This record gives sequence, structure tokens and C-alpha cells, in this order.
Amino acid sequence: MANSDLTFLPDPDAESISSDVAAFNGILVSTQIPTRADGSLELGSITAQSECTLQALKVALERAGSSLDRVMHLTIYLTDMADRAAFNQVYQRFFAKPWPVRAAVGVASLAVEGMRVEVTAMAAQG
Repeated sequence: MANSDLTFLPDPDAESISSDVAAFNGILVSTQIPTRADGSLELGSITAQSECTLQALKVALERAGSSLDRVMHLTIYLTDMADRAAFNQVYQRFFAKPWPVRAAVGVASLAVEGMRVEVTAMAAQG
């Protein structure tokens, strides 16, 4: 994109076709999947996937000069809404009051077979 008022931080994976974080006027947007620190996908339990996804979000936001406590809105995509309680247990270890505005959305599937969670977050810079 050639918009001078937008900033994109590329995903560390050279093969990715998505940016890790986009920024506009002090607002950051990031979408994360259950990626381990080494770049591989975590396709185990919903707890393990949720931990990897939120850790990846934390790392992406910190690389962009923000943090989880600056998240204003989070959209959680789950392939099974029965996983919501387990996701929420992990979520409460990463976030604290005042809680971000959030929505949990049930979807039929995600980009990779076996992937059960994906999150999109909007955060303030700084």
C-alpha cells in the first residue's frame, strides 16, 4: 500500500502475506494466530492455542511500541464456541481490569486445519 499516513510492520515470517501490525494516527491493529516463538503453529488444545495466540499478540504490540494494557478492542474468532470458557481463563492471565471491549465470534473454520482461535486487536500506541 502506498498510503503515507499508514505504517505496516511486516510479519517476521518472510512467507507471510499479512502484516503483523498496522498503525494509523496512534492506533495499532494486529491479527494473531497460535504461533509459537519459533514461528511454528500450535495446533494442540484450545488452552495451548490461546496462550500462543495471546503471546504472539503481546510480542507484536511490543514491537510496535505498545502493550496489552493499551488494547482497546479485541475480536476473538473460535471454531467452537464451547472453547470460550477455556479461552477466557487464558485471557484473564494476559489482560486485567479495565477489560478491553471485546467480542467472541463463532466461525466454521480458520485458515489452517486444526487452528481453533485467532484474534484481532486494536490498541493505542505508546
